[in-house]
Amino acid sequence: MKKAVLGVLITLFVSCNNESENLGSENTTPDQPAMADKSAAICGSDLVRQKFLSENPDAAQRMLQIENNTADYIEQKKIGKVLPDGSVEIPVIFNVLYTNSTNNVSDARINSQIDVLNKAFASTHANVSNIPAAFQPVNAGDTKIKFRLAQINRKSTTTSNWAPNDNMKKTSTGGINATDPAKYLNIWVVNYMPYQTGYVLGYATFPESAGLWNDGVVMMDEYVGEGGPVATHNKGRVTVHEVGHYLNLRHIWGDANCGNDLVDDTPQQITNHRGVPSYPKMETCGGVSRSTMFMNYMDYSDETTLFMFTKKQNDRMQAAVSANGPRAGLRLL
Repeated sequence: MKKAVLGVLITLFVSCNNESENLGSENTTPDQPAMADKSAAICGSDLVRQKFLSENPDAAQRMLQIENNTADYIEQKKIGKVLPDGSVEIPVIFNVLYTNSTNNVSDARINSQIDVLNKAFASTHANVSNIPAAFQPVNAGDTKIKFRLAQINRKSTTTSNWAPNDNMKKTSTGGINATDPAKYLNIWVVNYMPYQTGYVLGYATFPESAGLWNDGVVMMDEYVGEGGPVATHNKGRVTVHEVGHYLNLRHIWGDANCGNDLVDDTPQQITNHRGVPSYPKMETCGGVSRSTMFMNYMDYSDETTLFMFTKKQNDRMQAAVSANGPRAGLRLL
């Protein structure tokens, strides 16, 4: 198990990943382009974050402060100084940018996404029985984080390709302005997000962006809710992954070879997983061979394989939404 060593954070903002250099490309043609190979599809949260931190030293300092506060919250909980404070219900606003009826995601799909979020964060979905016995003791169970649909905003547009550069979040660049991002989780839905040789399924801002104009989650329409057209990713769990980032979770592999996700109860693994791995999937990091937790929401496996958060991941999320946390403004309960 990994130790949450804050020194590893320095590498997250001292240099910007080269991949972030091409975030600005997009076109305005209304026709859906040919979909790139899904094996090149990525979550864009970390690359967008690295660019943001490299350009905003104040945000980098906020991130370090958030990590220090998170570590303190976890330590206080460990020694019994933090008492359970009940559930937190997060109000959600969907901002849908569509070019035609196909990518104008229906109310039914959006409502199903809220249902998926609630089941994922309460661990009440049918797949919970598939969690391996070795990982059952660290399953988060009910995280006490709930979601409520507050509003759906829709806007017809001729822009079909949106780069992961936040243009969809401003009316001045053809998008939709966020609704009070300090108090609402804003989720933008767009048609397509090409990136280099692949595309971005979704991306999120981390808590150091709490309350800023661009704070929230962006999703490609095909990956919102249940019943989308991509058979391997039509259960709404890509959005669960992105909301995990929004609540301060990192990719489970730590975005590096045998990296560190700052969570003690997720086994270290070499890199991300795709498809449907078979358990146990043994990998060796630091000279220790162990099965990876490829079924964790913060991996890249197919959605049929993603079905758990861990207790220590929930500690990080609870720290983010606690009364003194960076996302305290979301608290309704």
